[in-house]
Amino acid sequence: METTNKLKDINEVLEFLYQEFPQCFKQKDGIKPLKVGIFKDIAERIEGSEKVSKTQVRQALRKYTSNWRYLEAVTKSEFRIDLDGNQGEKVEQEHIDHAQKALEESRAKMAKRKKQQRPRQDSDSKSFKKKPAHASKPGDKNAPAANKPAKAAPAKRSGKIEPLPATEVKVNNKVKVKLGQALVNAVITEVNKDDVHVELVTGMQVKTKADSLYIV
Repeated sequence: METTNKLKDINEVLEFLYQEFPQCFKQKDGIKPLKVGIFKDIAERIEGSEKVSKTQVRQALRKYTSNWRYLEAVTKSEFRIDLDGNQGEKVEQEHIDHAQKALEESRAKMAKRKKQQRPRQDSDSKSFKKKPAHASKPGDKNAPAANKPAKAAPAKRSGKIEPLPATEVKVNNKVKVKLGQALVNAVITEVNKDDVHVELVTGMQVKTKADSLYIV
């Protein structure tokens, strides 16, 4: 019976990266922005590995680069590093802005989640009972005025965006990828039939479809 030695938990895969590339991946202190396209370098180094697959590495990179410490490192560091910890390309201002925005959004979601989980302070509502409203008679001057529905604000028209031609869906091409309602700059790292893997400006790896890609 065949057995597999591949790691199953994403945290174990991260631990593998910490051990294999200690000059690049850090758990807490010394975190630096990763080189753009670092997934390709990792894939070449772990070729034939019985412990991790490329898919697992993508998932681990996604978790690592979405961590608050990593996003903070992108906003504060001047240069990126490669797998051996060597200084690489300079962190562009666009990448810094994107990391700052991602950090703020992540913290806002966390604060909202904590607020929702906080026990509700309902002592005031228990001691105060609202009196039932009396039906007003026709012509009653004291009758409350009916609230008029607020007019919906006109939707803002977004700028024109052009889909990426099929002929331009190539590795290393710069594109914009649609994530939710936002368009984010990215680089194509792999094309596998209908699936396209891109690397966002923060270093996060994302799998998407060609119809979600647009011209920069």
